[in-house]
Amino acid sequence: MSSLERMLGVLSRLQVAQAKDLASELGVSQPTVSRLIQEAGERVCRMGQTRATRYARTRTLPRLGTRQPLHRISETGKVERFGEVHLLEGGRHWFTLEQGRSWLHLPAGTGSLFEGLPPFIVDMCPQGYVGRTFSRQHPELGLPLRLGDWNDDHHLIALAVHGADCVGDLILGEDSLNQWLAHPREPTDRSAYPELARRSDREQPGSSAGGEHPKFLTYSEGRHVLVKFASDDEGAIARRWRDLLVCESLSLEVIREAGIEAATAHWFDEGDYRFLEVERFDRVGERGRRGMISLKALDNEYIGDMGPGSSWTSVAPKLQAAGFIQAEDARRMRWLDVFGQLTGNDDRHFGNLSFLETGEGRLRLAPAYDMLPMRFVPSTTAVVDRPFVPDPPTARTLDIWPEAAHHASLFWTRVIEHEALSDGFRALARQGKEALEALRERLPL
Repeated sequence: MSSLERMLGVLSRLQVAQAKDLASELGVSQPTVSRLIQEAGERVCRMGQTRATRYARTRTLPRLGTRQPLHRISETGKVERFGEVHLLEGGRHWFTLEQGRSWLHLPAGTGSLFEGLPPFIVDMCPQGYVGRTFSRQHPELGLPLRLGDWNDDHHLIALAVHGADCVGDLILGEDSLNQWLAHPREPTDRSAYPELARRSDREQPGSSAGGEHPKFLTYSEGRHVLVKFASDDEGAIARRWRDLLVCESLSLEVIREAGIEAATAHWFDEGDYRFLEVERFDRVGERGRRGMISLKALDNEYIGDMGPGSSWTSVAPKLQAAGFIQAEDARRMRWLDVFGQLTGNDDRHFGNLSFLETGEGRLRLAPAYDMLPMRFVPSTTAVVDRPFVPDPPTARTLDIWPEAAHHASLFWTRVIEHEALSDGFRALARQGKEALEALRERLPL
């Protein structure tokens, strides 16, 4: 066995090592280790600088090699080289920040080691309703048909080869960047939405917007929008989804009136469908973008709060203590958590809250989205209405509960009064408001 093969074997066993560790294991001098590392070329990744330098074995993926460039699209649509992702053995990744500022708080020219995919790449991955047919759309990549069977390498291949329109402001790989440069988004008229909905139902186009409600992404009237839809047939399930699309618009409207940013959403009927058009807050104009990261990705990498009993309320102070967000955003997170519960939104998971990156390399709470009474979502076969029970305040929510409850009551009132909603759903809203008002009267707040 050659000295190089011995060193590569030791590095695979140690996973991450400094030159002195390799020298000790091999019984050679550090200059000899330096020569072997030079000889290894792309098979070894150098991490860090000077005395803190560490080394790791790389792994190679088809069409990607051992590393991929990461570019950022600015709010003005300018392409900036952001960094590089190195693929390491054991599923690890080394990210080097080449220029610009980042909430990662890495000085330019330095890097960070991640045990899995970096959190900013996790959010870019195909997911949900519109990501499920990615493999069928791109059979040449040889990816598993079911997203649930994908591993991190599958996600990297998808992003680097066909990842031009992911969530946020980053594009991985030259192939995806070239696609973005060569194919500007063509505007879509609303009159084309019914056909896009029918096509989405048939094919589930492979973008990376998450969630399971039928939807598609498009560019319309100078805005990048996510469009949810429900058919106009007379069945109870379709009728319920039409009601919920209106409710989402009303909920976001009330949140804005409370002084908290929320996505701009408009519902309308066109052809055989009801549509809810939600403006994307990670896009600026035709070509500009904003950086964002979900609470799920942030918590998974740095906090570890997600699990039984976790909530937006429980993780908010931990994010603040870790320096990721300011006190006011922590308060807004708790407010949205309470408002969501009091309006029947049982789907307040960590993927339904995100943060935008500011120009100063910090994070701020992104506009609220996906805020609707998910408690009343139908199953695939029937509409089963579960009783709505508003929760009283806790020690963690006592300061914001009265205000959130006031706006929740306002939401229920608007649902009750909205003529586009079915009589059955308005009856549910009356029950919801009555339950909430009974709780408010009982509490001396």
